[in-house]
Amino acid sequence: MKIAVLYGGISAEREVSLSSGKGIINALKANGHEVIGIDFHPDRLEDLLNLEVDLVYIGLHGRYGEDGKVQALLDMLNINYVGSGVQGSALAMDKAKSKLFFEREGTRIAKQHVLYKHSYDPETTAIEIPFPVVVKPNQEGSTIGITFAENEEELLNGIEEAFKLDETVLLEEFIKGREVTVAVMGNKGREKALPVVEIVPKNKYYDYEAKYAAGMSEHIVPARLTSEQTDYVQKHAVLAHQALGCDIYSRVDFIVPDDGGAPVILEVNTLPGMTPTSLYPDAAREIGLSYDEMIETFVQLSLNK
Repeated sequence: MKIAVLYGGISAEREVSLSSGKGIINALKANGHEVIGIDFHPDRLEDLLNLEVDLVYIGLHGRYGEDGKVQALLDMLNINYVGSGVQGSALAMDKAKSKLFFEREGTRIAKQHVLYKHSYDPETTAIEIPFPVVVKPNQEGSTIGITFAENEEELLNGIEEAFKLDETVLLEEFIKGREVTVAVMGNKGREKALPVVEIVPKNKYYDYEAKYAAGMSEHIVPARLTSEQTDYVQKHAVLAHQALGCDIYSRVDFIVPDDGGAPVILEVNTLPGMTPTSLYPDAAREIGLSYDEMIETFVQLSLNK
């Protein structure tokens, strides 16, 4: 087929997307497809308006790629694409709203406090989450703009930094435990969870460096969980994927608390990283899919939407 790959983009995750795009392009070529690579920019929409392809593979991360905007444009142009549609993409990108859907499914979520730039006042806003507090821009990925605040000064500075990236900031209780992730794959109604991946960062926290610098985190597949914990995260990963209306593939992140409580869902990633250090390919490899085979599986599933 003739397939266009959108990568790069203008979000804070551009560098990650460039790496993902390179891997996706090489895989599609190895699988025999004719590939057009497009370094996407909203100022160059003619790249899409004049596109004549069988399928678009979206390798973008963050805003203008993972948030439903590109998907909406492709829908209007009647161009098929790999992955979730407008609704699933937009909901998953909004961490605070998506957690409402997870909680409704019975999945444990962390205590949270949502701040809005137009109404936030550091002098009067009461925050009742005990330290340490995790501070996140509501619609950024790859841990960009995240702060693990251990005191009030770090909290206020973290909020200020997060507001530079987003109009909405999410504060969450810090839950000490192991971070795991579950890859979900399949057409709607036939989704399955892949083996659970455990992430062991070399840094104190699983930050941007730990995610993308070679050797800064170890991925253990399958994760060192009890059978009950494994069943829980796999079941609730599929429920989260379905609750948001995601399609084809996603990756769902959890914390498994050290105190033995139920795992806590963090977020759903509708366009998870496809870089050499990314997690989804590790899970696929565990079920016998090479990187190239995994990409082709997504393509074939997309033809059956």
